[in-house]
Amino acid sequence: MGILQELTNKPWLNQGAPVEGEATGATFAMPTEKVGLRIFLGVVTVVFSLMVVVYSDRMTFPDWRYIPAPWLLWVNTALLILASVAFQRARDSARREQIDGVRSGLVAGGALTIAFLAGQLFAWQQLVAAGHYASSGPAVDFFYMLTAAHGVHMIGGLVAWGRTMIRLQRTTEAAEVLPSVDLCTAYWHYLLMIWVVLFGLLLFT
Repeated sequence: MGILQELTNKPWLNQGAPVEGEATGATFAMPTEKVGLRIFLGVVTVVFSLMVVVYSDRMTFPDWRYIPAPWLLWVNTALLILASVAFQRARDSARREQIDGVRSGLVAGGALTIAFLAGQLFAWQQLVAAGHYASSGPAVDFFYMLTAAHGVHMIGGLVAWGRTMIRLQRTTEAAEVLPSVDLCTAYWHYLLMIWVVLFGLLLFT
């Protein structure tokens, strides 16, 4: 009887019902932008990890001369922490569909980030005023290289922040800018973590 049913079965009439054990074709969906950010952060992690490894190895050479970290780095670190908090506030407001909170959080986060970058430039000026030029030794070279590499990534984040601000001016719906705000927030949290590692390295070595 079972064989007869299989022979008389019309499979084209059962296309809507999945066969037992057959894949339904459902896949895990993730926005392309989020996938791209994760890949990019993976690459950045490798780059900064290599820098830290090379820095640690170079310290063992006899020509390494310790330089005191400029006091302004403490202020800059506080500014970057506040910027990350502001972006988190913007993301929370976007999820609650509070457009005013999104706007104020993004403005504060961007302004604090710009202040952080300006503070990094002033820290460089403090080193130069103290006679620590790029050619003064490997420790100074690494200081400029690490802070510059981090600063370049922060500037790249500001480009994305600027595009989000432009998009925010064209809508009153927080849900429309939530994906962009979410990506910016994740990026700022990541760069804050990277800076804390670099600052600790520069401070205690």
